[in-house]
Amino acid sequence: MARVYNFSAGPAVLPEPVLKQAARELVEYKDAGMSVMEMSHRSKAFDEIIRQADVLLRELMNIPANYKVLFLQGGASSQFSMVPLNLFSNSTKVDLVHTGTWTRKAMEEIKRYGTVNLIASSEDKNFSYIPKLDRSAFSADAAYFYICSNNTIEGTRYTSFPDTGRVPLVADMSSNILSEVMDVTKFGVIFAGAQKNIGPAGLTIVIVREDLVGRAMEITPVMFNYAIHAENKSLYNTPPTYGIYVAMLVFEWMKELGGVPAMQKINEEKAKLLYDCIDNSSLFKSPIAREDRSLMNVPFTATTKDLEAKFIKDTKGVGLVQLEGHRSVGGMRASIYNAMPVEGVKKLVGFMKKFESENK
Repeated sequence: MARVYNFSAGPAVLPEPVLKQAARELVEYKDAGMSVMEMSHRSKAFDEIIRQADVLLRELMNIPANYKVLFLQGGASSQFSMVPLNLFSNSTKVDLVHTGTWTRKAMEEIKRYGTVNLIASSEDKNFSYIPKLDRSAFSADAAYFYICSNNTIEGTRYTSFPDTGRVPLVADMSSNILSEVMDVTKFGVIFAGAQKNIGPAGLTIVIVREDLVGRAMEITPVMFNYAIHAENKSLYNTPPTYGIYVAMLVFEWMKELGGVPAMQKINEEKAKLLYDCIDNSSLFKSPIAREDRSLMNVPFTATTKDLEAKFIKDTKGVGLVQLEGHRSVGGMRASIYNAMPVEGVKKLVGFMKKFESENK
């Protein structure tokens, strides 16, 4: 069977050149005589892999020297707990903007250890927009200010970030890290699960400013303490070694493309193709405010549930898969992460136009 165009929200499509290189090196990595999956995380070969992954990510995102890059396990969901456990010191209050499922889950964990000051919410319109913020509502004494920069399920994204002054801005960037140029210095902590734009599930990236390391609450488990992982260069315990290796290959692939600026142009091209198709359709519709539309996750609906079911069924027959909307919102969703080629979006758009002409 030929490879399909995989529009899954995660685990998601990986660059085909990366998969082919990983396949070539699966049994024997370079001259190590073994697979990366078999080698010790303390071996010279793996030390070169994780150090190269660190160097490349820093280069791609222009990460300053006063930030630590951690390669962890537990998924982005573990960070819902790790962030408050590590940042609650002088204050246990968090300013938070509620934009969907993942900020709700983050709030639940924050409330285990402190309190949430809800700055704004888009729940009134089913999280179809990013709310405008009133700076007078910001807390000068908050431990941090929390956002989800791109909402995978709802399909919204921040096009500019709040100026939080001395309060560290913390962002869950799981579904748009490396998709567009961002100024890391605006953030105290950035975290992301790897399984959308970085590599396979199982790896979590945390980028944390040095002054926020070493402030963990006394109840913080060793494995949840940023300082422990920073001191041990992400090798306190066995990290997700193969995930880190694939991430390194993805970073190399991106660098060869021209880095994040080049990737952003490609992503904007893909998103425009798809949104233009939806906006010019009488069958399909986007529920998301135009100014807040995600470049990565594009939810859309059809005029009836029956047509949505037929569309999803028919796309599978032509090699366009994982277009079902999230179970909580229904409809359809095309996740067009970095590794989704322009050709895949063009094929989807072509099919959408054909489907509409046949189902008027």
